Amino acid sequence: MQIIVGLGNPDAKYALTRHNAGWLALDNLIGSDNWRVEKKFNALSKENNGIIYIKPLTYMNNSGESVYKILQYYHLLAKKFGCLLKKEQNLQDILFVIQDDLDLPLGTWKLSHNSRSGGNKGIQSIINHLKTQNFTRLRLGIKTDALHQLLPADKFVLQKFKAEELKIFDETLKDGLQQLSAYINKN
Repeated sequence: MQIIVGLGNPDAKYALTRHNAGWLALDNLIGSDNWRVEKKFNALSKENNGIIYIKPLTYMNNSGESVYKILQYYHLLAKKFGCLLKKEQNLQDILFVIQDDLDLPLGTWKLSHNSRSGGNKGIQSIINHLKTQNFTRLRLGIKTDALHQLLPADKFVLQKFKAEELKIFDETLKDGLQQLSAYINKN
């Protein structure tokens, strides 16, 4: 079983913001309709070809809560001494997280494994809840030279993509998602 999580924020006002790159990616990959509300995970979910797709409803900074509940529910977390999680377990071929990345320029992407959060609070929440950073991430670049330099990071990521930026993002997204799919199918 594999879980693909798109990070973002649930309110409509965040729909086309840079911080919702993960949600935009999942909508692009499997469509924006027919997502089920999963109260036990506090997330939206869809299943397709044995892969479970997740959009946490916890807001970005608490994404780890949903991810932990999902992995626990499907018994994908190794346990040590009863309910305590085994530290540094390898989830690289089970958990795939799609996120925005302020360190990568718009129009670029990168697959990462076993890496730190890079300041992304959603990723840090996942690392904290799972007690490991050993999972796979598709990092989608959102950095733009002009606006990024004028605003603090927490304000910049909540800005909506401009039309020309969204076009660049969508073109890059297709390539990134193809590479992620190839990685998933290989493992």
